[in-house]
Amino acid sequence: MKTNNSNIFKKIAGIAGIPTATLLIMVILCASQGVKLFETEGNWILFFRAAASVMLTTFALSLNLNSGRFDFSIGSVSLLSSVISASICIAMGLPTIVMLLISIVSGALLGMISGAVYVIVKLPPIIVSLGVALFYEGLAFAITKGYGVSFVANGELTSFPSVLNYALVIIFGLVIFIFIFDYTQFGYDYKALLSGQKVSVNTGIKEIPNAVGCYTIAGALMGVVGFISATNTGTIQMALNFGSIGVMFTAFLPMFIGGFIGRFCNEKAGYLLGAVTTAFISLMYARLNIDASVQQIVTALILVGFLIYLNNENKIIELVMLKKFVKGKVQ
Repeated sequence: MKTNNSNIFKKIAGIAGIPTATLLIMVILCASQGVKLFETEGNWILFFRAAASVMLTTFALSLNLNSGRFDFSIGSVSLLSSVISASICIAMGLPTIVMLLISIVSGALLGMISGAVYVIVKLPPIIVSLGVALFYEGLAFAITKGYGVSFVANGELTSFPSVLNYALVIIFGLVIFIFIFDYTQFGYDYKALLSGQKVSVNTGIKEIPNAVGCYTIAGALMGVVGFISATNTGTIQMALNFGSIGVMFTAFLPMFIGGFIGRFCNEKAGYLLGAVTTAFISLMYARLNIDASVQQIVTALILVGFLIYLNNENKIIELVMLKKFVKGKVQ
């Protein structure tokens, strides 16, 4: 009975420990400056928006990264899909929900094209994704003639930001992602390829369609990310010379945190909690008006520190728990 209770406690601690500790630290940091972390509705909207956007980006990045395919093009997919959807909706006077659907479809098509190029040219995924990123950035620039897209005055297309809408994006995104990769043949094949590529291919699993499918799903996810970003600001700024790559780096910290939390629960839920953790940090940055350059340095330090912990986990646990000291006393 004690063993079962101990296991349950470890599981709960493993799942909730990092997000809870981060929340407490952020609350204390804000309180030290006389600021409340959550004070207005705008603060809640910012938090849920960050959680939704980062969760979807983390899903998209992890899909190919876990398979050894480093995809630099996801940011450009997000950019171009939002340009396409916003341009069509502005020109035709279509509502926000149509813009979301167009963003998802165009993102999926752009992702599928990226995956098809990868399997056809048979070059390393890093090289292919960099080329695709440049092409998509250039295409977005050409469509907007370099001016970007602005619909700030369009009340319909800028009406999406709300706690409820972002919460729905999180719920539907998580449920659909779990369903695809935990309860479908595509997901079973994906996991089999991860665990043993040669063996899986020899048993009849088709690697190429699965890879293109991963790019397609990642593209659809980034289409939603582009939609969230565009409808929040009402503008889409152009990015050239790999300017869109920065989007993917927002997912590294939550991906590693989510991977750790995933030891105690479903890995996809772990990614959500990783996104929630970084959303707390992002909100703290906003509440304390911390400079963007300082944000990047702090986030990088947190990421490096977490990676150091993961690589030295057993040693750190022994040090904290004084196991070596206890063993020496017993001997």
